[in-house]
Amino acid sequence: MHTYDVAVIGGGAAGLSGALVLTRARRSVLVIDAGHPRNAPAAAMHGFIGRDGTPPADLLADARREVTSYGGTLVRGTVTDVATADDGRLLVTRDDGDVVAARRVLLTTGLHDEIVDVPGAHERWGRDVLHCPYCHGYEVRDQKLGVLGGTPASVDHALLLRQWSGDVVYFANGAAIEDADRERMVARAIGVVEEPLRRLVVRDDRLAGVELADGRVVARSAVFVRPRLIPHHDLLTGLGCTLDDDGWPVVDPTGRTSVPGVWAAGNAADPRAQVVTAAGQGSAAAIAINADLVEEDTARDVLAHRAGLPA
Repeated sequence: MHTYDVAVIGGGAAGLSGALVLTRARRSVLVIDAGHPRNAPAAAMHGFIGRDGTPPADLLADARREVTSYGGTLVRGTVTDVATADDGRLLVTRDDGDVVAARRVLLTTGLHDEIVDVPGAHERWGRDVLHCPYCHGYEVRDQKLGVLGGTPASVDHALLLRQWSGDVVYFANGAAIEDADRERMVARAIGVVEEPLRRLVVRDDRLAGVELADGRVVARSAVFVRPRLIPHHDLLTGLGCTLDDDGWPVVDPTGRTSVPGVWAAGNAADPRAQVVTAAGQGSAAAIAINADLVEEDTARDVLAHRAGLPA
């Protein structure tokens, strides 16, 4: 069985950034990627210095070329299990049955967004049904914007979005609104629609408005939602990784988990990480992993030196 220095599970910004640092540190690196990035529906990513406006797929293609240019190995597949062997190595199993060993694992499997169940929302996700104002707010600035309520902190989302447009409507979708929240929105000149929603109205492949249960249509050119963020951490829980009260893996500042030899970075560990943040976390994890391997290599060589064995 082939043993890599590091297996990176997940080939998004965090995983490929980590792989790049590790390959340049002359480590043998395997990247296993299922090919389903969270931001695939988006036409472009924003807020990444030097890459603002770049299609997400282009960034990943460039990163893959960089990793392979330094000797990294990339494979397409889904990892179904990670287990610790008796000798301390980590055994990584793919859905095709292939098993490889790694001295360390960097897990960057991300998360998925669970959005409100309003007809039309899933179909328009990443186009004119959006999540992050910092990622897409500027592109819809000064337009007629909406916020679909019904999830925690959706009122805060509306207050935030007011920074990008003077015409924001909060759609409560039949849910109760706290008096304090109503006052905050009124003070910020945010419209409030309390009626239940029927669907999103699309014309000529563009969002035209939000239809209420009584048939009225409130014209909007984009709507934002605050999704429920679901981490892809089955591999970590299978290893017995410690989770916090909200179900996210507990990691140190470098991404080290409670499981020996396992790091996590990007949205797998941090629900707030944007692409640029995830890339930085992958780099920080890689540096920590390499330092950990150097320490292990040095301890091994000291023992060999004492025994009079060749290095």
